[in-house]
Amino acid sequence: MDNLGTHKPGALYELFEPEEAKRIWDRFDFIYTPKHGSWLNMAEIELNVLTAQCLNRRIDNIETMKREVKAWQIHQNNKESKIKWQFTCQDARIKLLKLYPSINV
Repeated sequence: MDNLGTHKPGALYELFEPEEAKRIWDRFDFIYTPKHGSWLNMAEIELNVLTAQCLNRRIDNIETMKREVKAWQIHQNNKESKIKWQFTCQDARIKLLKLYPSINV
């Protein structure tokens, strides 16, 4: 999950009594995604395309929405679009130097 403010224990405490909020929070093992993950940008772009091409109107029932999204998904997958990664490993080692271990040979 991302690091959005609603993905914190405080959000549950705003909605539920303290005991219930803690019970719910303790059921999960959270693994947060990097704030600047390039894959996250790709996912956000794809969701924006879905919204613009498929969900840009009022859909009055969930079955219609599921059918529409499924048809859109099949269409997108059949296009076999490729992602051109522009941030190389070499770039990452420079820009994210503090995240990579130093190897002295």
